[in-house]
Amino acid sequence: MTATTLTLLSLASLAAGFIDAVVGGGGLITMPALMLGLPAGTPLPTILGTNKVLACTGTTMAAGKFLRSGILRWQDMLGPVLAAMAGACGGVALAYFLQGKFEAVLRPLMLALMVMMLAFTLLQPKLGQLHAPKFSASHQRGWAMLIAVLLGFYDGFFGPGTGSVLIFLFVAILGFDFLRSSALAKSVNWASNITAMTLFLWHGSWIPMVALSMAVANGIGGYLGAHVALGKGSAWVRGMFIAVVGALIVRLGWQVWFG
Repeated sequence: MTATTLTLLSLASLAAGFIDAVVGGGGLITMPALMLGLPAGTPLPTILGTNKVLACTGTTMAAGKFLRSGILRWQDMLGPVLAAMAGACGGVALAYFLQGKFEAVLRPLMLALMVMMLAFTLLQPKLGQLHAPKFSASHQRGWAMLIAVLLGFYDGFFGPGTGSVLIFLFVAILGFDFLRSSALAKSVNWASNITAMTLFLWHGSWIPMVALSMAVANGIGGYLGAHVALGKGSAWVRGMFIAVVGALIVRLGWQVWFG
């Protein structure tokens, strides 16, 4: 791999880390970048494993920044984090079982989900502006754990778009504002990433030089993204969510229709 290719991959990873920390969707930048930058014929689990190494760095930096801010208590994150880890284990197992047989099906499904998320957000201008939990603390933790185990499974299985979907579900179902949803989503996404990464590395499914170079850039982007989100507040995060999901819809739509 040339130095130019590695530099371009690192720049893509930096941008992905920043965006992912705020509204998720970083994997929809890094996964296509890796597919283009790595040699043709690289097995999909190797691409997924490489992507998880760099994603873990970004989500660790972002989750740590949110946790230190005190915007959510660590007790509220513990259950969803453990649920996401359990889900990711099942997802990675399925990824190896169905290696090379599922990507073409997932992209149209993800496109449809993104369109519904964007429409729902635009039709409810006040969605996610105020922090108004809909459930008692125990029911809230139960719903958060259910969401976490399902999205953790998807993240281990494939991954791109996990953060954006988590934020949307925490806003729409739990009644969180966008800033707190982003904080909880980042903790859940960190848990699924770290679990999936461990399993992929256990199988040797990664490319160390690429993964570590992109990981440094992703970590910097993740820290900066979380810092900006905390400073700007929920209204800004909501605007970024709409912009990023809209861009992802265009990108996924192009891939689905034109290949």
